[in-house]
Amino acid sequence: MFAVTILGNNSAVPAFNRHPTSQVVTLDGNNYLVDCGEGTQIQMINYKIRRSKISHIFISHLHGDHYFGLIGLINSFSLLGHQQELHVFGPSPLKEIIDLQLKVADTQLCYPLHIHTIREAATLLDTDKLTVKCFRTNHRIECYGFSFAEKKQPRKLDPEKSRAYGIPASYYERLKNGEDYTHKDGKVIKNEWVTMAAAAGKTYAFCADTKYDESLLPHINGADLIYHETTYLDALRERAESRFHSTSKQAALIAQKAGVKKLLIGHFSSKYDTLEEFETEAREVFPETELALEGVCYEV
Repeated sequence: MFAVTILGNNSAVPAFNRHPTSQVVTLDGNNYLVDCGEGTQIQMINYKIRRSKISHIFISHLHGDHYFGLIGLINSFSLLGHQQELHVFGPSPLKEIIDLQLKVADTQLCYPLHIHTIREAATLLDTDKLTVKCFRTNHRIECYGFSFAEKKQPRKLDPEKSRAYGIPASYYERLKNGEDYTHKDGKVIKNEWVTMAAAAGKTYAFCADTKYDESLLPHINGADLIYHETTYLDALRERAESRFHSTSKQAALIAQKAGVKKLLIGHFSSKYDTLEEFETEAREVFPETELALEGVCYEV
């Protein structure tokens, strides 16, 4: 399953039982943590997120509500005997900050920690299942969004048809990769006769903190699901602009112009005790909008 679970959906200050930004992208049994605000560890426990499945963490920027929980999580991994490598991606000077925190506490981790500095739009991770890229957003400090693109899977094999055409099982993997089969007598069995195309890979994009900026569109165009901040309702558009944040309707307009299938909105200001109006305003522009609610898992 390809999905995203919201751990924190509030902006700078925890309020109304909402927590600072953090979410987990899940694909094929692996968890990828995006941002790590205060309380992330507790939320992971509350929503039964398996820490042992996390090997990659992506930090969008160095405002505290997006990474103040990181050093605690890194330390807890060690206390719990975490063994696999942990890769953390974030802007400079994240590595310097984490190294200093570990040094002054004389912390010796029991697992390899690799901190990768993001300096520009780039591919951060490329596996046989997934490609993760980063892109710059328009915030008050250096800030990056992340796209998670599922790779198209191999073709689906029809074993009965393959046997009927006399294709040996040892050739099945090559069939899945799109190859035809040629018998010794020269007869060619076309790939499409014994396989079916797999569904196209899906894409999720986390747009991070940003004011309204159409330069994001090429990075999220056609995505199946995006998360876009909506710190303020649209009546406070000028405040949003001055603080490099977005409003409900601005997030919806980005989703509309990017031609995405579904929009999640979050990063709500602590001045709002209820959230229904955010969804109402956004849906006036882009009907396929949902609130990013903590503890809810949204399928991509």
